[in-house]
Amino acid sequence: MRQGGIVGPFPSARERLANGAIGQPAIEWEQRYRRTVIISDTVATACVVASIGDFFGARDAANWHEKWGILAFGTQLLVLGALAVSRAWSPAVLGQGAEEFRRLGRSLFTATVVLALGGIALTSTNIKLWIFVAIPAIAIVTMTERYVLRLRLHKQRNEGRCLRPVLAAGSPATVRDLISRTRKFPHLGWRVEAVCTTDGRGVDGDQGGLDGDQLDGVPVIGLLEDVAKHVRHDGYRVVAVTPDPHWSPDRLQRLAWNLEGSDAEMIVAPVLMEVAGPRLHVDAVLGIPLLRVSMPTFTGGRRAIKGVVDRLGAAILLIVFAPLMVLVALFVLMDSRGGVFYRQRRVGKDGHEFTMLKFRSMVADAHRARAELADRNEGAGLLFKLRRDPRVTRVGTVLRRYSIDELPQLFNVLTGSMSLVGPRPPLPEESAAYDPDIRRRLLVKPGLTGLWQISGRSDLPWEEAVRLDLRYVEDWSLALDTVILWKTLRAVIHGQGAY
Repeated sequence: MRQGGIVGPFPSARERLANGAIGQPAIEWEQRYRRTVIISDTVATACVVASIGDFFGARDAANWHEKWGILAFGTQLLVLGALAVSRAWSPAVLGQGAEEFRRLGRSLFTATVVLALGGIALTSTNIKLWIFVAIPAIAIVTMTERYVLRLRLHKQRNEGRCLRPVLAAGSPATVRDLISRTRKFPHLGWRVEAVCTTDGRGVDGDQGGLDGDQLDGVPVIGLLEDVAKHVRHDGYRVVAVTPDPHWSPDRLQRLAWNLEGSDAEMIVAPVLMEVAGPRLHVDAVLGIPLLRVSMPTFTGGRRAIKGVVDRLGAAILLIVFAPLMVLVALFVLMDSRGGVFYRQRRVGKDGHEFTMLKFRSMVADAHRARAELADRNEGAGLLFKLRRDPRVTRVGTVLRRYSIDELPQLFNVLTGSMSLVGPRPPLPEESAAYDPDIRRRLLVKPGLTGLWQISGRSDLPWEEAVRLDLRYVEDWSLALDTVILWKTLRAVIHGQGAY
């Protein structure tokens, strides 16, 4: 059978360990991928530094050793040293979410500060070239190089390779949820290969015991007390502890002690709330580990930076796409009767309504025919969507597939009613039906793109779309915005969920 792009049933961790598929002390592919990233970062940094010297003619200067050689070597050493100190090469973050790029950015910022202070101390007159040209160029090249490596890694994971074998330990319901998520998102690198539960059964009471018992196709191999024994015997790479009354603080601590030296990473899912990213902090108070959840930031310095980036980015994109937008406007006018733009009232930050602009992709007065099509609605929840909407024009079909019809929303971003990244802007009638939880989507500006855009768009169930929007509101960061913008291009090219 095929689930989440991975073919099963699959060999156990024990079988793959015997066949050499799992290396010690870490999985072979993890070591190989880490080496590849380190070598790529080193080569990329060296190439940028060498190119800077050639491009600006520093090698031709009479004192090139002072002007180019020392600063070039120092810049490269600083960058690589900052990457090592910031643990930007840690296997735990390579290929995993925004944290990899956050650490990369932090490393380059640290190198910039140290280089600037060194230039001031040495009264160097050539330091500006390396601060304002070399390190930004290194940032662009290394981030691009890492993204290409990540795409290759994710492709291998979608094919069932380069996955960490996971032993899940918890209640059947929470383990089943974990199995479902890992199959749905194989690019995250987990594959649950075995399960331990309180009584050794897959489903409460209706399975036949340990022999042959399964949970969603994954074998149940023992009790929660046996987790450490199975990890040491079978070579699992990750122990995922999901909620169960069995897991008292003493038992979790004892499990952590028993896993020491096994090369297994223990991960505990608190499931107190769906909060992640920079808002979660672990503090030790009087010897007690506490999970501290900071308040979401809706104002302040980072939000001000986001506003500047939004308007500057919108202005640049409008200049870049101006020829395309003029061409699209001509096609819209020639294809059907009506204006170029479609104006629609949407609900923005704090419930304030605004007029959202789009290129017209439907026939004129299409909204009047909506009532006649209500019984054919294929949208999830409060959304109205049709895969083959008879109101969509020929040009509109192409515009919608590649999201070109949304380009005029850059004017909304420029005027401040929208953001480049944010939740989907709802219609007034949708917003009126929101319960208090869903209304948290309105705490921030709606976005031209967002987590919903890169996760399936109209193909998403309503509950999943809401969950993604609320996750963005709760866990927003500048790094997350950068990742979303980067992934939006791929989502638009593929056209998945666009109709």
